[in-house]
Amino acid sequence: MFFVFLGIVAIVMSIVIGKNVPNLAKVATIGRFFGIFLLAVGIAAACFVQIEPGQAGVQTLFGKVQPGILREGLNFVNPLVDVVKYDVRTQNYTMSAVHDEGDKSGDDAIRILTADGLEVVIDLSVLYRIDGDRVPEILRSIGPDVRDKIVRPMTRTKIRDNAVYYDAVSLYSSKRDEFQQKIFTSIEKDFAARGLILEQILIRNITLPESVKLTIESKINAEQEAQKMRFVLDKERQEAERKRVEAQGIADYQRILTSSLTDKLLQYEQIKAQKELANSPNAKVVIMNGKSAPILLNQ
Repeated sequence: MFFVFLGIVAIVMSIVIGKNVPNLAKVATIGRFFGIFLLAVGIAAACFVQIEPGQAGVQTLFGKVQPGILREGLNFVNPLVDVVKYDVRTQNYTMSAVHDEGDKSGDDAIRILTADGLEVVIDLSVLYRIDGDRVPEILRSIGPDVRDKIVRPMTRTKIRDNAVYYDAVSLYSSKRDEFQQKIFTSIEKDFAARGLILEQILIRNITLPESVKLTIESKINAEQEAQKMRFVLDKERQEAERKRVEAQGIADYQRILTSSLTDKLLQYEQIKAQKELANSPNAKVVIMNGKSAPILLNQ
């Protein structure tokens, strides 16, 4: 529309100059043709609108939403319409207690009251996208700013409404996934009714009160000490069992050995040992039992 405006200005000025300054009639004629050229270029440019990838366009004419949706690419439109473009790709809206980490600067985390009356701080990310087939309806009922009008207030409200069914410790540990799924289900329905598609709810962090943190840490430390003691006791029991089995094996060995030994067997073993010792090349003194074999061998 900028070229249209310039063309109209050039045409008007050339007409005024042609009437009031006859000596510049030729210049006025050139200016008139130039103005007509600019006007034609402006009208031609206004008839085409380029929609970028991942966008959808809605046409409005004198404040009234026109039927049809402009898809990505070059679209031919009425030069008088205004085009409102929506990003229909996946968008991320983050609410965080960390400064400048979320979409709003400062502490933007969600503070909720749990079933046991404790205040819990939640950092959350919402992944959503605008339904490209419903952008005319969204423009008519919501407008271009769906984040501040729908995503932010609805998410914060639904989280607070669902948090009252959980105590702080279970919300932090065992019930976290259940809580995340519950708020996803409740938000998804309301988003769908307004032309938004909820893709995922991501609980980034849950911060408990300091007193609850200390209680949990004490409990964890106590459980770790108990596990350590159970380990030590199990180890001692296993060692005691090993010694009992070892003692039983020695006792069984001695019992078997004692029951199998006889006088003749002992005498036979004694003779074998004496014979091996007598055949040894080393110097030795062998004193035999004088009663059974009174022999003294000295080499």
